[in-house]
Amino acid sequence: MDTRESKTPEEKKRHLMEERLPEDFAHPEPDADQPEAKRPASGEQWLVLGVALLAGIIVIALLLSRLGG
Repeated sequence: MDTRESKTPEEKKRHLMEERLPEDFAHPEPDADQPEAKRPASGEQWLVLGVALLAGIIVIALLLSRLGG
């Protein structure tokens, strides 16, 4: 990653031209070849959803108990 504050006009122009080009699906970027990117999602998303729902139910129960009592 380039952390310099400013770029030369030629670097700015090259960067803009690279950003304007459509994505090349025939030659993907190197990170698309990573095995974890190809693996289907396991059951972790359901665990996160379950924990979030459980936390929400607990918060609602606590609020209702404070309001009712």
